[in-house]
Amino acid sequence: GLNYLGNESLVHAQSIIATLAVQVVLLGLAEAYRVNGGPLGEGLDPLHPGGAFDPLGLADDPDTFAELKVKEIKNGRLAMFSCFGFFVQAIVTGKGPIQNLNDHLANPGANNAFAYAAKFTPSA
Repeated sequence: GLNYLGNESLVHAQSIIATLAVQVVLLGLAEAYRVNGGPLGEGLDPLHPGGAFDPLGLADDPDTFAELKVKEIKNGRLAMFSCFGFFVQAIVTGKGPIQNLNDHLANPGANNAFAYAAKFTPSA
């Protein structure tokens, strides 16, 4: 597996397809549970959290709530794209994100995306 945080047995993410499949299944199950009326979703809009998920009452104003929904979607998309970047970087270099950062800080000219793009050969 990959060496995340100095522990090779922590993550075995050698296949981006397997990682994607696991995320789709687990998140799909969690969302299906919430939408179908799990204990935290009773009596709420099934597509947008509230109630127990809004203890500070940030969404009491409808205009603010609409704005917060858009911000949440945008932040979620950015986070998913960032995680995808970590997965691809780990598969290409064979190292975890901390080691990749340390390598880049030690020699930015030799350890960057352009240098790896020229040397990368996909393997099964």
